Amino acid sequence: MTGALGCIGAWTVATLAREDVAVTAFDLGDDDRRLCLIATPKELKRVTFVRGDITDLAGVERALGEHGVTHIVHLAALQVPFCKADPVLGAQVNVTGTVNVFEAAKRRGLGTTIAYASSAAVFDQGGEIAPRTLYGVYKVANEGTAHVYAADDAVASIGLRPFTGYGPGRDQGLTAGPTLAMVAAARGEPFRIAFGGRTQLHYAPDVARAFVQAARSEPAGAQTFSLGGPATAIADLVVAIETDVPGARISFDDVPLPFPEELPKPWFDAPQTPLAQGVHETVQAYRGVV
Repeated sequence: MTGALGCIGAWTVATLAREDVAVTAFDLGDDDRRLCLIATPKELKRVTFVRGDITDLAGVERALGEHGVTHIVHLAALQVPFCKADPVLGAQVNVTGTVNVFEAAKRRGLGTTIAYASSAAVFDQGGEIAPRTLYGVYKVANEGTAHVYAADDAVASIGLRPFTGYGPGRDQGLTAGPTLAMVAAARGEPFRIAFGGRTQLHYAPDVARAFVQAARSEPAGAQTFSLGGPATAIADLVVAIETDVPGARISFDDVPLPFPEELPKPWFDAPQTPLAQGVHETVQAYRGVV
């Protein structure tokens, strides 16, 4: 599990830990606040934490071998703002890091499906593969990497493209606004979401379960899927927050994201939590830490 301390990484670790699955959590950082927000110490007893750099091939390969890794969920990446601020580091982490995961899996003879994170950022507003950010360019490179490793070395993979993820632990990135609005509502503070229009909202626990499901899929070359679900107007999201927290003061800028409202198919077949439930659970999680 790479990128184990990020939002989706933490949810994936917690999901597996609750199944009593032994997890090797690989991350360069040591900030476990997201994990502590969503999982109990008892749930994390099955987790082995390995501090490592995804840009270090030897370290990635060593982690696979020393811990008897049988499946990989690869989520380690720098998000849109950080790639823009430091393009070279962004490429090293997002592109070279992903190559390292595939190369280490090949060298170790991993026979299962690598589940890795692509992104809605590979698309333009018309739904074509035409990224408008360096982050999106790097994700297109990840998808290409996966296809070459499948063709040349029979390394199977499934890349999933989430859109606007939200839920406990989503505290940074271009589309973190919906979650930050829920945090503000829980605290009784005003908040303005920096975009509007319509977008597919993906609840973080659902995304984590989708990655686990992908990693357990039968190997079948290099496959790529968008995460599905209905497009939701940010205005309707604001209503959902204000319904859950009467008196909440949430607003938004009526400027759409530079992506399609709904990601192109094929969509990955995975369960989806209703928006009202996801909003409620997120607000409740943050009521306990304010």
